[in-house]
Amino acid sequence: MRLGLLGPADGDLARLARAARFLLEVRGIDRAIYLGSDRALDEVVEGWARELVGGDPSDDAVWDRAAACCGSGDPEAIRAFLEAEHARRRLARFEVLPSAGSRTVELLDGKVVVLIHDKAHLDEEDIVAASLLAFGKSPELLLKQVGPRWFLSPGVGGSLILEDQDDGIHLTAYGRRQELVKELPLDLSRGTRLRVQGAD
Repeated sequence: MRLGLLGPADGDLARLARAARFLLEVRGIDRAIYLGSDRALDEVVEGWARELVGGDPSDDAVWDRAAACCGSGDPEAIRAFLEAEHARRRLARFEVLPSAGSRTVELLDGKVVVLIHDKAHLDEEDIVAASLLAFGKSPELLLKQVGPRWFLSPGVGGSLILEDQDDGIHLTAYGRRQELVKELPLDLSRGTRLRVQGAD
């Protein structure tokens, strides 16, 4: 499983679109979750879907699109339609948090990952249960280990990938221009040490 985390857009939809495209097309994420408090990713994905299939890009309109594109029976038109629809369906890998104060809980390599926009809304129950706590409200990349837990934020315009591998969960962090910032395995076994890592 390769889980992408997208930092807040801070009004820059073009930058968010580049980061989303990078995670999907270059890094091949299985899913990506936007950690902003707005609906910027919804706008980006809808625009992307319209570029791919035109008009109404919803699932409900797929038969209308098929009739318009493939009615002539031309093999090239049918092939182009299927390729565009396949690319559109891949956009379902992108998700947003339900609302600014709510959280999403995931399991990765058997570890609980709590995802939220603002870490101030985390409660004791969240922290006790989680191995990884990822949040969006941070201007810069933040990777901080507290005991056996990691607090993570991609920062504004940044992105993270969490990947379960044979030896545990590995993290890769990218900056605002999709430059590689940091790669590391996440040690989730420590109980007392404090470790702080970050980069601009």
